[in-house]
Amino acid sequence: MSRTKAIVTGAVVLVMLAILLSLGTWQVQRLHWKEGLLAQIDSRRNAKPLDLTEAEQVMAKGEDAEYLHVRVSGTFDHSRERHFFATFEGQSGFYVYTPLALADGRQLWVNRGFVPYDLKEAGKRAAGQVPGEVTLTGYVRARLEAKPSSLLPDNEPAKNIFYWKDWQVMTTSVGLTPAEVLPFFVDADARVANPGGLPKGGVTQFDLPNNHLQYAVTWYGLAAALVAVSGLMLFRRKT
Repeated sequence: MSRTKAIVTGAVVLVMLAILLSLGTWQVQRLHWKEGLLAQIDSRRNAKPLDLTEAEQVMAKGEDAEYLHVRVSGTFDHSRERHFFATFEGQSGFYVYTPLALADGRQLWVNRGFVPYDLKEAGKRAAGQVPGEVTLTGYVRARLEAKPSSLLPDNEPAKNIFYWKDWQVMTTSVGLTPAEVLPFFVDADARVANPGGLPKGGVTQFDLPNNHLQYAVTWYGLAAALVAVSGLMLFRRKT
């Protein structure tokens, strides 16, 4: 091997090594971030429910309110429920999002829970369409500003089938004024027991994937393999 070729090869190895180590370090940083996030979610999940105004104060400070445990009161407008296609406990169906009219005149989208596919129509589960004022507990969930993946189908508001939580379209498609609707959702928790058992609350997903340690080990392992192979080649060249 010529001197020039050896220098080029060495430079390439060093660049590849730097990239692999950087990727491994990035995954370690992501691991610490994800562990902190999971700890925060667990803390909020088990915390005493806040009043809605307290949650709004958190948001007003610019702080993240995702998964805050809250208590809300109001009256459901069942005629305006929206249906989000979902799978729950191995069964296909829909999450039922219903506007809750609050005492101050504002509206709040509440994910009341899951109904099987063949019970999408409200008339087939009339017992669960609770009338009058209700109080429930649940978790704050952020709205999405855009479709999270191009692989998702487009929402079909005319058929009342949503594949991603488009707060704006969900609101306007039922004739509500966006300025009068709180800009987030609340998932009813498992404490909410509707007559007839539907919709079934407690559908919030708390187990976020956390594979960053595995990824970090992979990148660092590749870096170690690169060093080993390079060292072996150098040893053979000298001998």
